[in-house]
Amino acid sequence: MINRLVMLLACVSLWLVNVTQAADIKGVRLWRAPDNTRLVFDLSGPVDHKIFELENPDRLVIDIKQAKLKSALSELTLSNTPINKVRHGKRNGHDLRVVLDLKTAVRPRSFVLKPNQTYGDRLVIDLYDRNVKPIVKSAPQVAITSSGRVGRDIIIAVDAGHGGDDPGAIGYRGLREKDVVLKIARRLHQLFAREPGFKSFLVREGDYYVGLRQRTVIARQRRADLFVSIHADAFKNRRANGASVFAISQRGATSETARWLASRENSSDLIGGVGNVSLSDKDATLAGVLLDLSMTATLTSSLEAGGQVLRQMGQISRLHKRHVEQAGFMVLKSPDIPSILVETGFITNPIDGKKLGTGSHQERLAQAVFNGIKKYFYQSPPANTYVAQLKQRGPIRGGPTRYVIQRGDTLSEIASRYNVSVSSLRSRNKLKADRIRIGQVLHIPN
Repeated sequence: MINRLVMLLACVSLWLVNVTQAADIKGVRLWRAPDNTRLVFDLSGPVDHKIFELENPDRLVIDIKQAKLKSALSELTLSNTPINKVRHGKRNGHDLRVVLDLKTAVRPRSFVLKPNQTYGDRLVIDLYDRNVKPIVKSAPQVAITSSGRVGRDIIIAVDAGHGGDDPGAIGYRGLREKDVVLKIARRLHQLFAREPGFKSFLVREGDYYVGLRQRTVIARQRRADLFVSIHADAFKNRRANGASVFAISQRGATSETARWLASRENSSDLIGGVGNVSLSDKDATLAGVLLDLSMTATLTSSLEAGGQVLRQMGQISRLHKRHVEQAGFMVLKSPDIPSILVETGFITNPIDGKKLGTGSHQERLAQAVFNGIKKYFYQSPPANTYVAQLKQRGPIRGGPTRYVIQRGDTLSEIASRYNVSVSSLRSRNKLKADRIRIGQVLHIPN
């Protein structure tokens, strides 16, 4: 009798476990990135799952235990994805099987995510394209100066944070961080496109997610001279407000140095800060010294560039902190590319959030970041660049040089650019103060 009771209790316990494991699929979302497609199942609770591939024709099978579909898969937009059709049905009476009929074979990956502030439990299916062409490390674009001298463009990696199934912070009237920062990043990219001697590219061009480590990989593949990541801050206290600029912390730099040393056998690990040196053929001591030199130089440059951007941001927005902060953000950990993270304001603050949602303020923010980066590079231009040649050339002999004031210019920056003093520049143009206006013509003294 006792044995039967124990068996009955065990069966009831097992039944209760199965009941608690049952989950509803409340929604399905899909994003297309340049080299992959992400499918996200929004769940009412955690699930167990497995995936496997079938050939002739190509299919991916997703089995989800104890799950019920409460969303219409037919509403997914499959254009420009490797998915031709999505089918589903019951399996073993209580499991769900989803079949992706594919146009071409993919490299699948799956994982589950725990609830966060925005979403509940999720099952993520990533489909990586198999025919992706690797990014070639092409030589930076070369510009020709008016005097016939040649110098390459300074390359800026503009990174819009979050994206795709990661909306970032949610703020004023449902404003999503991923949307705001992409708009600012695009405006910043356009400003650099119009600036002689500079060239930029967007790390994330649309509404899709790029892994944090992959963002720095893309910047290194494109030989960026500076990596700038655009974000919007958030805090549970809605009164928190103001813009910030971050560089990597010393602890973050140290941990990244250790990671690079651990993977130095990978011949593709090059550090551009000391002349594109490979770590694969160096002993641990020498590799550590080289990495330390590169990290130190990169951190110094990051703080200087961040300081220039912060000063420009302070002219259009309240600052949360009046110095460049340092933290171990993953996207700032490149050992050979100066990197900064710009928090454009608190999206959770009613005043900041309202401004962040307007195109005019997004334009001002992009202009401020642009001005700061431009000023930094005119003060410390990389060798063999158009900007370095322009600064080195100084005024043209035989008469005064004319310069037309552009947005973001300052008298001190122009003086530094042409290797003249501010006082001589002010005297030559009969200026009583340092105030200048867009379109004004300045004569540069010999």
